[in-house]
Amino acid sequence: MSDILFRGLFDTDLTVVISVTDFLLCMGVSLVIGLAVALTYMYHTRYTKSFVVTLALLPAVVCVVIMMVNGNVGTGVAVAGAFSLVRFRSAPGTAKEICTLFLAMGAGLITGMGYLGYALLFTIVMCAVFLLYNRLGLGMERRSAAYRTVAVTIPEDLDYTGVFDDVFKKYADSVSLVSVKTTNMGSMFRLTYHVTLSDPAGEKEMIDELRCRNGNLEIMVSPQETAIAEL
Repeated sequence: MSDILFRGLFDTDLTVVISVTDFLLCMGVSLVIGLAVALTYMYHTRYTKSFVVTLALLPAVVCVVIMMVNGNVGTGVAVAGAFSLVRFRSAPGTAKEICTLFLAMGAGLITGMGYLGYALLFTIVMCAVFLLYNRLGLGMERRSAAYRTVAVTIPEDLDYTGVFDDVFKKYADSVSLVSVKTTNMGSMFRLTYHVTLSDPAGEKEMIDELRCRNGNLEIMVSPQETAIAEL
């Protein structure tokens, strides 16, 4: 009865039929791999519950798809096209999230092909390297703590061209004026600078000198956005 229940309608004698035991074994290994990948991603990373659950289930989904394709080239091309459509139904992710998704899909693909040992070995090695790189801070910008966005409000009668150059030269390695905006019904200017501090400890002294120069009007200092490295 079980042979009839789990046999495809279009199966023939030339078709390799996957047994229920092998199917459950591959599914179980895929779920274990997915859980390992999800737990690895959660280490020292901001995450959402939905993304972690997706990582935990994705290897099993890919595994089942690969098992069902089972050497059929036409079905494989159709499945690849269907997977590509998912990209247009999801929000843009960071490079780290995309890499983890590929890791989960790769492990599921290996499991679906029946190489359970290779799948486990691949997952262990990649998760270990993932944790190692996170621990070492690979690719982390060492001077990111010195990057600041400085917004300074000045009266309209003050010529903003080079008005703070001497102050920034004293406390910053580099500075660039990125925007000028009128505010308070045009009676004031709001200048926005990107600044790389020579020493982050001197931030307060720099603000005090800027206050003396702009008449104690509003000054805002915030960490500079560095999202250029994301995909």
